[in-house]
Amino acid sequence: MAIQEIATGLRFPEGPVAMDDGSVILVEIAAGQITRIRKDGKKQAIAKTGGGPNGAAIGPDGALYICNNGGSFSYVKRQGLTIPGHAPDSHKGGRIERVNISTGKVEVLYDSCDGHPLIGPNDIVFDKQGGFWFTDYGKTTATGRTHGALYYAKADGSMMMQALRELISPNGVGLSPDGKSVYYAETFTGRLWSLPLSKPGKPARVEGFTPGVFVGAYPGIAYFDSLGVQADGGVCVATILAGGITTFWPGTKKVKHTPLPDPLVTNICWGGKNMKTAYITMSGTSKLIAMDWPKPGLRLAYNA
Repeated sequence: MAIQEIATGLRFPEGPVAMDDGSVILVEIAAGQITRIRKDGKKQAIAKTGGGPNGAAIGPDGALYICNNGGSFSYVKRQGLTIPGHAPDSHKGGRIERVNISTGKVEVLYDSCDGHPLIGPNDIVFDKQGGFWFTDYGKTTATGRTHGALYYAKADGSMMMQALRELISPNGVGLSPDGKSVYYAETFTGRLWSLPLSKPGKPARVEGFTPGVFVGAYPGIAYFDSLGVQADGGVCVATILAGGITTFWPGTKKVKHTPLPDPLVTNICWGGKNMKTAYITMSGTSKLIAMDWPKPGLRLAYNA
């Protein structure tokens, strides 16, 4: 599949959102900025959030909702690549933000749950009822690692609940086409999990000793980053170290890896009339690329 470079020189791009006008909005984590990439590759700064904007999604009100990790990564250059590292000593926690795309106004929606501060919010997906799931990655320091969690919240700021706790670096999150399962990927274990839902925002009971239902793992050494879901239910996970997108079809043993020329591929979304144009962030090399994808992506609940 041919690759088209849409934009280069981005400061660790993530969280791409394909917009109805053909542009792509993404976050530049290392710059603390939200950026729109026009079809011709021109960049437009939308908002300065500070911290570390990480995941992004359009909500029911047309605003952009951001998982801001609060600046939980330091960055180094190695072999020509931008590499995220330990949380700096200055990191105090993260937040969920609402960004007005037209004005650039940024407001904090949540920074804690039941009195416990969020650590490093990472990725986000809305359901059709207007609520959203998001992961808190936790953080890694020179002396250890804090656990992460999976949350559900309402876009009006009225409710947040922790669905799963003590997770090992939860990163990407997405919903199945029928809305009956939420998927989350763990970075350091390289595993994809599913949490069944009894109704929107309500986890069902999982039998056994694991927090979710195991979907699959990369057949080798790899870290998992963010994810997107295809219309056919395939879950496409951005794969670090192995460099590419690994697609799993839950309930089957089928796995397909699409290699890309960057060991730090971090996210995928889809756009175009047929939802078959994949936009992918290659963060190590600071690029946003586009390519024809063999299967259409699932249309998200909201766009603008």
